[in-house]
Amino acid sequence: MRIRDLALFGAVMLAGAVGGSLLGPRAAEAVARELIELQRDVTTLLQGQKEHSTANTQEHTVLKTLLEQSNDNVTKLSGTMGSLQKSVQDVQANSGSRLDSMTTQVQGLSDNLEEIKSRLGKLNQQLVDLQNSVQSVDAKISGAAPATGTASPTASTAGSSAMPAGAPSADTLYSNGLRDITSGKYDLARSEFQDYLKYYGDTDLASNAQFYLGEISFKQKQFADAVASYEKVLTNYPKSFKLAPARLRKGMALIELGQKNSAVREFREVVRRYPGTEEDRQARAKLKELGVAATATR
Repeated sequence: MRIRDLALFGAVMLAGAVGGSLLGPRAAEAVARELIELQRDVTTLLQGQKEHSTANTQEHTVLKTLLEQSNDNVTKLSGTMGSLQKSVQDVQANSGSRLDSMTTQVQGLSDNLEEIKSRLGKLNQQLVDLQNSVQSVDAKISGAAPATGTASPTASTAGSSAMPAGAPSADTLYSNGLRDITSGKYDLARSEFQDYLKYYGDTDLASNAQFYLGEISFKQKQFADAVASYEKVLTNYPKSFKLAPARLRKGMALIELGQKNSAVREFREVVRRYPGTEEDRQARAKLKELGVAATATR
């Protein structure tokens, strides 16, 4: 716009110069000087325009390079996000099985704790029996009657089926079964727990072995067998500390079999019998998921 104005001004000045030449020498000389200044201004303006154009070209090149680098970074970031999303999906897919394995391990630790408590109780009773036996022997040796108020020796724990020579002990069988169910060797674990029940069915951990047979069937999607195993825990071992988890898991197996009403009854029994426990919390969650109340309406 400024160049056009200057050109127009130059044309006017040229016309004035021509007119001035007709007027006189002095006027023509003044016009000539103005023309020279005008040409110098036009030259300066054109040079500035050229430099400005060059600077714009350089800036455009820089911006283009930055834009390409940004696109590359966005592409790399998209790839990274895709990999991260896949990793998250893999973790979510595996979290269920890992949580299940951790739950089994925790159950195993709980079993071991209960077994230790039971053994301590038995050792204490055996110590009392031993003291009574020593007192009885001392009394017989001295020819006197046993001291008044001492308890008679108690009978030892009832025996079970004879274990073949060289076969694993109760502790070994039980520990191996827990290890194998945790590592996913379900068939081997089933065999070990079945042997435990066969040869050590009268021990404190027999109900646990029966419970884990139900867990193995559940993990292998043999839900009818799982229900039967859990029911044996409830029926054959009324003092077992696996009653609450057995009833809860029985309800979950019934859900898998499509027996909603029976499952609801089991979950409500868990809520009624074992308030405040982890099984109570899980049973309430399942009942809510099924859209029914935690207690039956009369």
